[in-house]
Amino acid sequence: MKPYKFLISGGGTGGHIFPAIAIANELRQQYKDAKIEFVGSSDRMEMEKVPAAGYIIHGLWISGFQRKLSIKNLLFPLKVLSSLFKSYRILTKYKPDLVIGTGGFASGPLLKVATWLKIPCLIQEQNSFAGVTNKLLGNKVNAVCLGFEEAKKYFPEKKCEVTGNPVRSEILSLLDRNQAHEKLKLDPDKFTVLSIGGSLGARSINLAMDAAIVELSSKNVQVLWQTGKNYQVQNKPQCGFETPFIEDMQTAYSAADLIISRAGAIAISELCIVGKPVILVPSPNVAEDHQTKNAMSLVNRDAAILIRDNEITDRLLETIFRLKNSQEEHLHLTKNLKLLAKPNATRNIVGVINRILTERK
Repeated sequence: MKPYKFLISGGGTGGHIFPAIAIANELRQQYKDAKIEFVGSSDRMEMEKVPAAGYIIHGLWISGFQRKLSIKNLLFPLKVLSSLFKSYRILTKYKPDLVIGTGGFASGPLLKVATWLKIPCLIQEQNSFAGVTNKLLGNKVNAVCLGFEEAKKYFPEKKCEVTGNPVRSEILSLLDRNQAHEKLKLDPDKFTVLSIGGSLGARSINLAMDAAIVELSSKNVQVLWQTGKNYQVQNKPQCGFETPFIEDMQTAYSAADLIISRAGAIAISELCIVGKPVILVPSPNVAEDHQTKNAMSLVNRDAAILIRDNEITDRLLETIFRLKNSQEEHLHLTKNLKLLAKPNATRNIVGVINRILTERK
């Protein structure tokens, strides 16, 4: 039997790219001889991240439609036609057994053409509020793998499976708290807050941390603060440290007693597995306000605290101290968060792929 061929598309942001790579890695584990290639947008980060992970990627001339008036939108129809034509050439030459889309505008033309050619397709939707590309494709594909139960309403129910979102493998096994503190040269007797706002940082969270850091340090709280590369810290932590980017998230998560984070879909999926109390501060600068919808999927189950972006400076200190001093609330949030964890998400998605391939034989 010939080895299976898979074509995967998803990009624009890490939230689409890293799940795609995780799925590819799991396919490589389960189908030893499989051929796996990617399709992405020719000027976005997938053109760097995918080859770094060891895969071939084909670029399309495509970008998202600007929601505000922009001269760039005049090129959009041309880009769509160009991408549909190139997708047809890639698909007819490569002849995949199955096409996988993880969202983002690059996956739209590829999966659209794949459905025209009757090639089996699967999409993976990370957010509780489905993205435009995936919603348009939902009726045509063979299966839809969801990160959140709430996204079911956007797709045909018979095609949906709540698999969870793929996460980094190192998150699945945390270190002992004291071991993590020793590795980071932290005091294990102090309450430890981890503040993360993504690789570019989150300005509102950074400003709130800067305003709070002196009082936190004076109240026996130490901070692990990922600022992002663009933020200049005014008040250096007296206990703990700040850094533009934390490479070793396994150790950082292991050391934390409380986590402050944006509410991207993959971040939330990781936080459920980590199972530490979390304050979610959804970014207001994303399409359809989907980070707030992601956060509410936890808040509605008493599994997280939500603070609006414009309230973070006023509410951060009070919320940290409340969670530090209330063992009952701390344990309640932890228990409910862990109930939502889906550590086998990538394997679940590949299980759905196996089923589609088996049905096609």
